[in-house]
Amino acid sequence: MESIRFFTDEDVYGSIAPALRMNGFDAVSTPEAGRLAESDDAQLQWAVDHRRCLVTFNVKHFARRHCDWLREGRHHYGIVVSKQRSVGEVLRRLLHLAASIDSESMKDRLEYLSSW
Repeated sequence: MESIRFFTDEDVYGSIAPALRMNGFDAVSTPEAGRLAESDDAQLQWAVDHRRCLVTFNVKHFARRHCDWLREGRHHYGIVVSKQRSVGEVLRRLLHLAASIDSESMKDRLEYLSSW
């Protein structure tokens, strides 16, 4: 069972990726990857190219991207969307998600962090 590998977009707190790493998960943020100001599709494609699950507060755009990609026959390694929450709450919910679902189960899946 391979753990989810995370990519946090620029809307997500910069401290989340390092906190995930401190908890044993492979995580990189948009600034760490040198991906600031890229389009939503470009961010999602980068996540796919690096076998990462994208995490974002941009619910509206990425929920739509998820549907569009599947309709077009394109695949991704998971998208986690959330309204903006406190850093601690986002981290707690992501850790719970990562402890419950492996990377294979996240493929082509859209998860709302509010469920976790």
